[in-house]
Amino acid sequence: MQHARVITQFVVEEFLPDMSPGDVDVDLDLIDNGIIDSLGLLKVIAWLEDRFGIAADDLELSPEQFRSIRSIDTFVALTATHSVEAS
Repeated sequence: MQHARVITQFVVEEFLPDMSPGDVDVDLDLIDNGIIDSLGLLKVIAWLEDRFGIAADDLELSPEQFRSIRSIDTFVALTATHSVEAS
């Protein structure tokens, strides 16, 4: 999980201001626990586009890709790999 630390920091700053990054489990279900809603998903996607240069408009997205910090990290890693291969 190469981007988990920075993703966790973002999630804490934006959605869990009363927690510290070290207290957040990377497998915490952000959607089912009401931490991220549909507008929150848009915020996460916009941040990923800005932070990692991911062109979300060109991708088929699913809430499952954003369910936890681990799944977001996997999404970023796979998308970055796909972007490199497409170049």
